Amino acid sequence: MSMGTTTENQILIETRIANEGPSVVVAYLLWLFLWFVSAHRLYLGRPGTAILQILSYFVLIGFVWWVIDAFLIPGMIRDKQDEIRRRLAAQMGIAN
Repeated sequence: MSMGTTTENQILIETRIANEGPSVVVAYLLWLFLWFVSAHRLYLGRPGTAILQILSYFVLIGFVWWVIDAFLIPGMIRDKQDEIRRRLAAQMGIAN
């Protein structure tokens, strides 16, 4: 049985994202203090690029990548939230 997208369902999904989704503050704190282990990328579900980033720290490009991430974190947060949104909608039987 498929449910249509209702305002109530959307509110439920957005509430779950707010509770289960990644935090911008946490992502930036991890970026700032645990940059050397790319903790922010691991936190945001990007282990492959985290490993590449850690390996690249042995050369100057790793530092450049770390600075660029300051601008990429909001987009990574949105991607993770969209992933959670799709998963919750699928669990609720809502077609996207």
